[in-house]
Amino acid sequence: MQPRFLTVQQRVAETADVVTLTLDNAPPGQAPPGFRPGQFNMLYCFGIGEIPVSISSDATCPERLDHTIRAVGTVSRALTRLEPGDRVGVRGPFGNHWPLAAAVDLDVLVMASGIGLVPLRPVLYHLLHERADYGRVALLYGARTPANLLFQPEIEQWRRTPGLDLRVTMSRAGPEWPGDVGYVTAQLPKIRCDPAATLAMVCGPEPMIRSSAVALEALGIGAERIFVSLERNMKCALGLCGRCQLGPLFICRDGPVFSWRQVQHLLPVREL
Repeated sequence: MQPRFLTVQQRVAETADVVTLTLDNAPPGQAPPGFRPGQFNMLYCFGIGEIPVSISSDATCPERLDHTIRAVGTVSRALTRLEPGDRVGVRGPFGNHWPLAAAVDLDVLVMASGIGLVPLRPVLYHLLHERADYGRVALLYGARTPANLLFQPEIEQWRRTPGLDLRVTMSRAGPEWPGDVGYVTAQLPKIRCDPAATLAMVCGPEPMIRSSAVALEALGIGAERIFVSLERNMKCALGLCGRCQLGPLFICRDGPVFSWRQVQHLLPVREL
């Protein structure tokens, strides 16, 4: 429950309202605390408050701790205004993680929309580091407009990486955008994979998660091999306050990663 005090090393403006903060996670004379792809930390901005933020850095380099934050509320706006040298309170990591061990020897399909790429960025790092352990690997990423595209330098690097099928689409774009326009699910027919031996990981707004999971099932991928990361209002990160409850589940304690089989009957329920 007691936060560590970490220093901002770098601030990168990804878009007009999204910032990546790199924190110094290497205590003097100690091994840096690690994390697993898909976990989150609680970030405390002094005098303002605390919010959950997905860890977006490479888990093999725990001394560099990245958090990619969209300015949508009082605390997130304050965090995105921090500069190198400022201090942040950090609790965590919390939550479970993406099933990368279960995906070994399978084709892996990663689907993200908007800020949903943030908790999947460590997955891409892992898949590329351990490329020989997996079959075909594909990333389908959608954004509202080209101005909302996250991690643009890395996307260009991934686009040139052998063994990664990367497809980026915009919900709407002008003639300056040379790529595809439409929903991310429209890219599924272009992907080569064996549905009977594919594990999918999906993150984005809940409507995108639902439509993607339904499309993946229609492709022949079983609900037990479709995994999603959910986001609800979190406060304690321990499953005590009930703010993030989804039926019998608490997103912070039981998730944020769930199999589609676990949650497919819960997400369509209004006001749940």
